[in-house]
Amino acid sequence: MACSACGSATISFAVPAEHRPDAPSGAAVASFCPHCLSLESAPTADEVTTDEPDFTRVSDRFPTQPERAIPLALAIGLCSSLATNRAAIESLLETVERAGADPLLVFDRLSADPSIEPAIDLERRRHQLEQLRD
Repeated sequence: MACSACGSATISFAVPAEHRPDAPSGAAVASFCPHCLSLESAPTADEVTTDEPDFTRVSDRFPTQPERAIPLALAIGLCSSLATNRAAIESLLETVERAGADPLLVFDRLSADPSIEPAIDLERRRHQLEQLRD
């Protein structure tokens, strides 16, 4: 599937049931763009194979384990509207932390990655998220 924002090939993944309320349109399948970090609902579950999604395509700085990568991708996708999605973003980032990754450090590293052109200002969002957590 191609990203509707930039045209890059996306990473499709099954959204675990506990995270579906935080997925676009409550979708069971979502697609994440490794180039602009946009998140969309995927049209059908047919696009997801039984293999684990390949999050290495995002960056060598992005978590690859689904229990870390999926909630982080969902949180980044929701960051386009921090005010509306605050509770969901905080919950997803806590899930990432419980799984053993530092989501704010990932934001920093993604901001510094020249191969990524995020649709949102990651540095600004990271700063805002840090303030929310204080």
